Amino acid sequence: MSCVCGDGIMKAKTAVQMKTKRLGNSDLFITPVGYGSWAIGGSGWQFAWGKQDDSESIAAIHRALELGVNWIDTAAVYGVGHSEEIVSQALASWSGPRPYVFTKCGLRWDAKGQTRRDLTRASIRQECEDSLRRLRVEAIDLYQIHWPVEDTNELEEGWSTVAELQREGKVRWIGVSNFNVEQMELAQAIAPITSLQPPYSLVRPGAEQEILPFCDKAEIGVIVYSPMASGLLTGAMTRERIARLPADDWRKFNPEFNEPKLSANLALVEQLRAVGERHGCSPGTIAIAWTLRHFAVTGAIAGARKPEQVDDVVAAADIQLTDWDFIEIETVAGLAGGVE
Repeated sequence: MSCVCGDGIMKAKTAVQMKTKRLGNSDLFITPVGYGSWAIGGSGWQFAWGKQDDSESIAAIHRALELGVNWIDTAAVYGVGHSEEIVSQALASWSGPRPYVFTKCGLRWDAKGQTRRDLTRASIRQECEDSLRRLRVEAIDLYQIHWPVEDTNELEEGWSTVAELQREGKVRWIGVSNFNVEQMELAQAIAPITSLQPPYSLVRPGAEQEILPFCDKAEIGVIVYSPMASGLLTGAMTRERIARLPADDWRKFNPEFNEPKLSANLALVEQLRAVGERHGCSPGTIAIAWTLRHFAVTGAIAGARKPEQVDDVVAAADIQLTDWDFIEIETVAGLAGGVE
């Protein structure tokens, strides 16, 4: 898939066909790359990416759908509800096949946009109703607990509530995000988990050790988030750009975007760039393709704040990395001999 950017974007009337893979125990067959809507929530909360143009967000979603992406991942907390509203607006003006919509619960916010975890029954039920209203759907395709809590009783209460919502038809399938193996085993004893959403990238490969093998064995689908490390591995992030990030962009203060880690991360980007040149794509495309090569990964969430960013990330679905590509990438990333 070639990258067509800026004014050269061709507006397709209908979505193209992409290969799909079944997500866990569900009847959902998803494309290798999904559209991630964390960044398009805009400002006003603890983990914002800075101001965002809503019209560009809608155009980016439409471009992803035109290229065949068939699922959108969002969350109630993204932009304190605004991301879900933008997804709804984008779908209202989209005339092609309806994509699956995945959202999350369990993170509440205060008047200043500071977040807290809450998996109590009353809270999750209220969140579900609010998400249904913002998304303007009768049922959510995949409803996920965003983050676990340490209190085992509350964790069980939260997962039991999500399972109740599934039985009631308010959500079709249920999943978890950021859970470890022990927490997934606890949830599985209550109701089957359709999917896990873990962080997974060349910068954060830790899921390979226990989490991904467990999901593969338990037949739990995996949709990884931040495969480009929140923009760090796109090839567009430089020291100068990081220095110019606004104060309300959470990445400005993230350790991966600052020394002593930044130099190693930028060196990795240059290796991804070299590999990308052989395949005719960007470093970010290669970073996503690296996550998709893992046997347990069903799909990867890739965000885009502008339509011209979409083509390149969606191209990761068609990239076939070679053994030499893996050796070069993983050596620089310090992962030589990593899991295939």
